[in-house]
Amino acid sequence: MERVPLSVLELATVGAGSSPAQALQETTELARTVEALGFRRLWVAEHHGMAAVASSAPAVLIAHLAAATTTLRVGSGGVMLPNHVPLVIAEQFGTLEALHPGRIDLGIGRAPGTDQLTARALRRSADVGADSFPDDVVELLGYFLGARDHPKAIPGEGYLPEVWLLGSSVFSASLAAMLGLSFAFAYHFSPQFLDPAVARYRDTFQPSAFLDRPRLMVAASVICAPGEQQARWIAGPSRLATLRLRTNRAGPLPSPEEAAAYEFTPAEAEIADSMSSSHLVGDPAIVIAGLEQLQVRTGADELMLSTRVFGADDRRRSFELVAAAWNPVAPAA
Repeated sequence: MERVPLSVLELATVGAGSSPAQALQETTELARTVEALGFRRLWVAEHHGMAAVASSAPAVLIAHLAAATTTLRVGSGGVMLPNHVPLVIAEQFGTLEALHPGRIDLGIGRAPGTDQLTARALRRSADVGADSFPDDVVELLGYFLGARDHPKAIPGEGYLPEVWLLGSSVFSASLAAMLGLSFAFAYHFSPQFLDPAVARYRDTFQPSAFLDRPRLMVAASVICAPGEQQARWIAGPSRLATLRLRTNRAGPLPSPEEAAAYEFTPAEAEIADSMSSSHLVGDPAIVIAGLEQLQVRTGADELMLSTRVFGADDRRRSFELVAAAWNPVAPAA
């Protein structure tokens, strides 16, 4: 089996005792590392009001990361379109594409990426339940294509980033297929919809000005260490943080020591186990086998890895181990 390219999903994670400034610096260093390791792209996710996530302004961070690298594709994983006016996103990403031609990805998401109160502040509207997402996507694409009924996006028209639709459901898969867009599925937090979403996307895909055939990327949560026991130790913070987020107790990412000391109730353990059931945690042999199975299962054209751990060194080492085992001839950092 020919292995597909690997990419990275990054949240600029803020650990306990750290700061957003340090998290952003670590993300910049990580971008340089994964570029040297041969990863294809690095995307930053948009979240708001979350103490553990510093990537609230993707366009700003993408500009910084693109300037700090030379060949790595950099993009949004994604811009949460309901939070923004489409014209502004077209101008932002048209500017990024003009500055870094051929290296910018625009991943578009439907969820707000935050709580209801913050969503209202972002949208300046009391009605955060109105779903105009399909119309907003069409409007956004029109700015890049120079639709006659649109005002001009400058930069925008003539500066087209690589456009992806992100999703965790069959709805998103259907929309990506209808519009003829590349589709990235969030297997790392929505594994139950993987198979139906992939099938719907491929079965109903319509060629477009953007793409002539389906192109699929699948995002997976991956934590790799030299030994399985060590991998599970550094995965502890992510497991505890997932529980706290689910139970409205979110905060900075806890340390491995804090996670190990936490006593899960049976109900909490069930929640944490359920939400991390699709995560690939272990030594290189375990992780690579899981990635291979995911590639075969989905026929993905690319796999994107999300690695949320407390220590920057552990995160870097995880990507190094995966890169060396997945593609032994790739350049070394």
